[in-house]
Order: sequence, then structure tokens, then C-alpha cells
Amino acid sequence: MESIEKEQITRKANHIRRLYDWTIHWAETPHSTWALFILAFCESSFFPIPPDVLLIALAVALPGKSFKYAIICSVGSILGGCFGYFIGYQFFEFVGRPIISFYNITDIFDTVSTQYHNNAFSAIAVAGFTPIPYKVFTIAAGACKINIFTLILASALSRSARFFLVAGLFYVFGPKIKTFIEKYFNILSIIFVILLISGFIAVKYLK
Repeated sequence: MESIEKEQITRKANHIRRLYDWTIHWAETPHSTWALFILAFCESSFFPIPPDVLLIALAVALPGKSFKYAIICSVGSILGGCFGYFIGYQFFEFVGRPIISFYNITDIFDTVSTQYHNNAFSAIAVAGFTPIPYKVFTIAAGACKINIFTLILASALSRSARFFLVAGLFYVFGPKIKTFIEKYFNILSIIFVILLISGFIAVKYLK
């Protein structure tokens, strides 16, 4: 059983490596900023891959523009969160529920919905900064009719903090951190996948 799980994690890590190689080329095209914006927007409402992947790829290629990319990523993510809210608020049965079912996270969604009765702002803020799947929180916020300004404020604080932290590392360390990532990318990819998986698991214990 353990060997199967390790094989699955390694396979996902290899997939991320291919994705990393693919995203690197966006830094050399005139469409890089739009690609980052669209990815950040979609990930906050329905897409599985976090925008950090492309943000890192672009920051590696052009460290001097790291903060610009962080702004684009933040704005896209916040607006995407509003779209996720809209899906949950107006079209949960037709769109929101199929998305939740597709990712097989119905139990997680129910747990998140319960958390909103305790402290919606904290729940959203924590999810926005951590590997916890953010789309679950944005759709649940709409389905639970949470004040949209609570979502926007919590998203603006947590998502911006997360993306600017990433951008700051590349802006300060530049080529040094690029060399480090390229040297240890396989290990970092496995850690990244584990964080993503743990994010889904962590939601179940937010009580």
C-alpha cells in the first residue's frame, strides 16, 4: 500500500515537473501576464492547479518583475474568488455541486460550510494563505450566503500575503534561488504535492 502511495506521489511530482517546464516559456511570450491572471482567476473557483506554479516560473525567469506578477496573481485570485462566490450563490445546484463532486470533496465542503457559522473571515483567510483548496471556500461562501465583502477582504489579505511572500523571495535572492529550485526540483515537487494533499485533509479538521 505504501509503495503504491509513493508511486502516485512520484507520478504527480513528475507531472508537476512537466508543468513547470511548460510554464517557463510563458515568461518569454507577450501572453505571460494574461496566463498568470487567468490561472489565478480559475484556480479560485474551479481549476485544480494553484497559480503559484506559474508565478514561480515567471519570477524565476524575471526576478525583477516578481512583485508585478504578485499583483496580477492577487487580483486574478480575488476576482476568481468572487466568481466562485457567484457560482455558489446563484448556481450551486447546477454548477457548484458538480464541481465539488468532480473533485470528490463533498465532505470537505460540508465541513467548510459549518466553519462559516463560527468565523467566516478566519476560515477564508486561513484557506487563502495555506495549501487548503481555496475554491471550496469561495463556492461555500456563496452557497452559505456569507457577506461578499468578508470574502473580498479576507481574500485580499491572505492571497496577497501568500503571493507577495513568494515574489519577495525571488526578488531578493534572484538567480541563487533559481539555481536552488532547479537543483532540488524533484524533491520540492514531492513536498509541493504532499502540501496540496494535506490541504484537502486539513479542511476536515477545521473545527
